[in-house]
Amino acid sequence: MARSHPPTLITLVARALREECAVTRGSRLLLALSGGGDSMALLHVLSLLSKKQGFALVAHGVDHGLRAEAPAELDRAQAQCSRLGISFSRSVLSLEGGGNLQARARDARRAALLAAAASHQAQLIATAHHADDRAETVLLRLLRGAGPRGLGVLPVQTGIWIRPQYRARKADIRAHLARHGLDFAEDPSNQNRRFQRTRVRYELMPLLEQLSPQVVSHLCALADALGDAQSQSPPEELRDEHGVALVLNRAQRLLVGRARALGQRSARVSLAEGRELSLDPVTLAPRLAAAGPRTRKS
Repeated sequence: MARSHPPTLITLVARALREECAVTRGSRLLLALSGGGDSMALLHVLSLLSKKQGFALVAHGVDHGLRAEAPAELDRAQAQCSRLGISFSRSVLSLEGGGNLQARARDARRAALLAAAASHQAQLIATAHHADDRAETVLLRLLRGAGPRGLGVLPVQTGIWIRPQYRARKADIRAHLARHGLDFAEDPSNQNRRFQRTRVRYELMPLLEQLSPQVVSHLCALADALGDAQSQSPPEELRDEHGVALVLNRAQRLLVGRARALGQRSARVSLAEGRELSLDPVTLAPRLAAAGPRTRKS
């Protein structure tokens, strides 16, 4: 009997890029690279996939000026980029300690990455957020009293920002790092219990996983559902020959979106009752038709 293995990090990222991010041949991605394990794993995966999927990749690191170790960590990231043949640049900021430090650092980092993307003419910025990050963020928002609009966190894409590892668990990333012998840095601030996120990660999340081992998946599913509900793009609606509305589900919308992005004018999406969606060869708008015969490859 064949043994079933969970998908690797490479498979998870490839699927996200192909089906849920606006990454096509000729796209240019800028990776936010800190030198930590999450971003170093994503660097390695994207370097492999860039050749297969035909996109260009550059990397950029941000030194907030808060830790003496940060320059050496970015030197390590730069060395790995050099080994992989990927261009690397960095920004050096001068944040001061004080209140709301994590939020201020996050805002400064986003601004630096946006400036770097413009400089490199990158259409997309990839960050290394993963499923555990999403689950923690949902819990943090709940603790702060967020409503449904605030819980659809860290989707696979928000404008120029993409999160190709958003379906991967932290364990998937650790396994990839170990399997490929990748070097990475450990940020000691990630262990500091004075930050609320750190307490959620090391105190609350382990307790919840004891009560419900699938809690990370459940929290991510909640974020997906609320994100879809709050999406500014309403579900695409078609009508059959009798004028009855046909609403596409999320998976079907993703397939249609991917086909449009790739210009796949012959794409078909199977529906119930022997029908299918195809794309108009001129406008790429989806249209409803009876399923036609399919040729089988020999």
